[in-house]
Amino acid sequence: MNVSNLPKEARAPRPANHPPAPSGKVGVLIVNLGTPEGTDYWSIRRYLNEFLSDRRVIETPRVIWAPILQAILLRRPHAKGRDYDSIWNKEQDEGPLKTITRSQSEKLGPALRKMDRDVVVDWAMRYGAPPIVGRLKALQAQGCDRILVIPLYPQYCAASTATVGDKAFEALQSMRWQPAVRVAAPYYDDPVYIDALARSVRVSLANLDFEPEVFIASYHGIPQAYFDKGDPYFCHCAKTTRLLCDALGMDDERLRMTFQSRFGRGEWLKPYTSQTLRELAAGGIKRVAVLTPGFAADCLETLEEIGVENAGYFREAGGEHFAAIPCLNDSADGMAVIEAVARRELRGWAE
Repeated sequence: MNVSNLPKEARAPRPANHPPAPSGKVGVLIVNLGTPEGTDYWSIRRYLNEFLSDRRVIETPRVIWAPILQAILLRRPHAKGRDYDSIWNKEQDEGPLKTITRSQSEKLGPALRKMDRDVVVDWAMRYGAPPIVGRLKALQAQGCDRILVIPLYPQYCAASTATVGDKAFEALQSMRWQPAVRVAAPYYDDPVYIDALARSVRVSLANLDFEPEVFIASYHGIPQAYFDKGDPYFCHCAKTTRLLCDALGMDDERLRMTFQSRFGRGEWLKPYTSQTLRELAAGGIKRVAVLTPGFAADCLETLEEIGVENAGYFREAGGEHFAAIPCLNDSADGMAVIEAVARRELRGWAE
């Protein structure tokens, strides 16, 4: 029985001077990767330092990694600052990932209002602001004694999904009254997600002035060593791609899976997006379209790395027509996916 739903006169009286203890609500916290607070050197440096200091992201022993990180932080913020500036939301002075994630949160709240318990929706970033710990505490302060954390990564990866869980449970260590916390399962093969991806491809295709010969499904890469240690990420990406091929009636030659955002000199998951695009162009393919199913919202990796950098590689190698298909973002289809995940994971807490 939910005591908070009882008439006031039926509840046991609280002792005098009892501290405020709101309860009875369910919280939903959607979490994405993060974005710098600005495009200047120090903002980029702070963001990169937090991101690249995460032991889930970089598993290299600290004694080896520490001097490498300092060298990166000395020179890399200048170039990354220029990249971020090229996609920056100047009107709101923030990265597009923050703009879109906020909007996703604002739209998810009303979609969950008709459940049988009060559901409060908020959003956070794993790196940067708003931080996970602050938003968990804010939800608890609003009376949420049960909180669902939804990492906005369709495919599970220790360097993305798991680090969100790490930070959420680290936050619980500072709470005297810990809310019950669930972390949503990945949704790489959820029919709602696959259908939404397929529709987004069809809509984008209808709006293009050319017919792509090849489609590329580009996912964020991880070091091969992480996969060798048991990370299921590659398998999740492969299943998403296979299901999407089926939904679109394509084979794996027309829709190809690749991996982007390689960092450092080590071997990462293959095939690489940049290399594949160069090889396609060199082999006579003139028209391609790239989608990024592993990203729930457009960000630096989709807007600049794919839309500018990799488009350049394709054209330099002889390609002519290149399209970057937008992420699902806060579109109706994108919100249907997040709502479906939330409702699936809230069962037993709110119906």
